[in-house]
Amino acid sequence: MKKYHEVRNLRFRDECLLLEIDGQERSFKVREVSRVLEAATEEERNTCEISPSGYGIHWRLLDEDLSIDGLLDIKHRPSWVRKSA
Repeated sequence: MKKYHEVRNLRFRDECLLLEIDGQERSFKVREVSRVLEAATEEERNTCEISPSGYGIHWRLLDEDLSIDGLLDIKHRPSWVRKSA
């Protein structure tokens, strides 16, 4: 299995989602990443799973998913798109 990111220590503090991604502590304003999480209860926010590959986070009680690349604003292009010479 391809490992995308090492994700640990997910938690919420005040209005922020905090987590460690690839060894760096990151903070994201909840209202900027997910309106669903913003409206969620503490139990709903804390019931989540980080994918084993580090690709994303899933909140099963909310049916909400966030990709780590999306949080980091990493953009991917299809492999068939070539760079201009």
